[in-house]
Amino acid sequence: MNFIDQLGNSLSVSVPPKRIISIVPSQTELLSDLGLDEEVIGITKYCVHPKDWLESKIKIGGTKKLNFEKIKELKPDLIIGNKEENEKSQVLELMKHYPVWMSDIKTLEDALHMIEGIGTMTGKEKKALQIQNDIREQFSHFKLATKNLHTTGRRVAYLIWRKPYISAGENTFIDHVLNICGLENAFKSQSRYPEVTAQEIQKTDPSLIFLSSEPYPFRQKHIEEFQKLCPAAKVVLVDGEMFSWYGSRLLYAPAYFERLLQNL
Repeated sequence: MNFIDQLGNSLSVSVPPKRIISIVPSQTELLSDLGLDEEVIGITKYCVHPKDWLESKIKIGGTKKLNFEKIKELKPDLIIGNKEENEKSQVLELMKHYPVWMSDIKTLEDALHMIEGIGTMTGKEKKALQIQNDIREQFSHFKLATKNLHTTGRRVAYLIWRKPYISAGENTFIDHVLNICGLENAFKSQSRYPEVTAQEIQKTDPSLIFLSSEPYPFRQKHIEEFQKLCPAAKVVLVDGEMFSWYGSRLLYAPAYFERLLQNL
């Protein structure tokens, strides 16, 4: 059967696929929640959810450094990737040999369409629809629960890396999520993931600095570094999975955002 992915690519997939490889952590978790335990045969070393898959599934390298020999040995009938998280040259090489379905996610609606698309392609439409509806319901509850918190206009610098500092800019899923939370991205005028200097962070005059738990593992010890940089800002460690994982983890993100905003 033919399908169109979120990049507009057409691919032919034997439905339902029996040998699936996921090369994106958040989509690996979705495949698990769709009930595809037997069908998924390979994942990346960064696919940490579910934990038992990390221990039992065959690892095919990292998201940006795939092991093509290992993939060949597994003989997949479907590979699921993402435009941002995977290297274009590697994906193009995979497409020469296997059906590859790519997501492209910048908004919550993009994520919900991805969930629907993967559910349809894998024969798990009913479960995908349930996850979709539950996510919509959770975000609707979140908006009602936080409408009086007055977070609108609070400027936040969201850091994902250190040495050099890298921030989340516009046209990213993180930027979209910050907007959902009523927060203003300090680097909204810069595209994607800009490398920024300490002086540039100071210049944006953020009232909040969010230090993400991934991809750089910011910890409590880094708070002081940024507090010295921007004494007037509140520096907070945040769960990067909640801000950047766009699969079924979105079921838990609204409750996390609600707790976070209530403590700002």
